[in-house]
Amino acid sequence: MESTKEYFPIREWAEGDRPREKLLLKGKQSLSDAELIAILMGSGSRNESAVDLAKRILKDSNDNLIEISKLGVKDLMKFKGVGEAKAISIIAALELGKRRRGAEALEKKKITSSQDLFEYFSGILGDSNYEVFYILLLNRANKVIREIMISEGGLSGTVADPKKIFKIALEYNASGIILCHNHPSGNIQPSDADIKLTKKLRHAGEMLDLPVIDHIIIGEENYYSFADENTL
Repeated sequence: MESTKEYFPIREWAEGDRPREKLLLKGKQSLSDAELIAILMGSGSRNESAVDLAKRILKDSNDNLIEISKLGVKDLMKFKGVGEAKAISIIAALELGKRRRGAEALEKKKITSSQDLFEYFSGILGDSNYEVFYILLLNRANKVIREIMISEGGLSGTVADPKKIFKIALEYNASGIILCHNHPSGNIQPSDADIKLTKKLRHAGEMLDLPVIDHIIIGEENYYSFADENTL
């Protein structure tokens, strides 16, 4: 049955709500599954936006991407507004995601020490002229799920929002979090703000059973580890 709600094409939406613009403005993590599928399809139908069409496909598959990945071209074409080209795009993207996960499983680095963390992040943060805050998400085997930049600041500081950090960690089903930021000045000693933030995040992690394992500060050629210094 076709929806009777008022239909507004995506081009009439606020810029920050349009999937493509939202990805550019806020990053890929800000998009829902439906919005990502909508980008793949490019357009909806005469009476339905691409996002609403994607939501309908997801709902029919219990909002589960694995279930959608089991559908063939003809299965997807049963949804009004999905032609062969759109169906092929969805299938290809999901298959690529499946292969990517398989490739990552072979390459995931295991973190066993603060030195491992320094080597991991020094290439990312070592040459930055600005203070940047990252989190590293780990699975139960202390293998890297991925690193995510939380914020980028100025020469002397950046902001790390605890709500954002734990929201991301929960979305990726992480079992542990490592905090990392750099000091462009080269002074690796933690500031009072660094210490307060670390304690705040550690306590929040304990409440959520999502421990903060370490917080390292990257300097030019060295680092400070809260875990090593027993200041965590």
